Amino acid sequence: MMLRPWKASQLLFAILVALVAFSYQQKKKTFIIVREVNVLEPSVPGTLEYVTNAYNKESEDVYNFRILRILKIEKQKAQWGEEVSLRFPSSHSTQLTDHLEFHIRVEMRRTTCFKTEKSTCDVQKGALYKQVQCYFSVYVIPWAERYKILKKTCTDS
Repeated sequence: MMLRPWKASQLLFAILVALVAFSYQQKKKTFIIVREVNVLEPSVPGTLEYVTNAYNKESEDVYNFRILRILKIEKQKAQWGEEVSLRFPSSHSTQLTDHLEFHIRVEMRRTTCFKTEKSTCDVQKGALYKQVQCYFSVYVIPWAERYKILKKTCTDS
């Protein structure tokens, strides 16, 4: 079966477009950078406050909990870039995403404050003592101060 000249040129054009699109996708690269950070890192204090408030809101306990010890904070940031090879073969352009993800491990203890109280209170001692160890994965848009807990796991310790 023989293709007509205009159909053959359409087929060749479609193949060319597909090859160009495929090679463009091959040049794109995504990098995920994960590094441990401290509590003074921008966006960390707000994130810690958010997870504490979210934990207390969800908890069925009549008392508030507070973070007593930070075990680990990791910041995950995705970057994507595209190699620029026309004029400057060794240069790369990189764009940052608009969000961060924090992975936080903390120890929290029950306080003497009821949920209706919003002050800083001492931790419970004696029969009401309770400590939990929690892991939070939190999606953060820093410039908008927006937070979302992606994963939460807490165990009594």
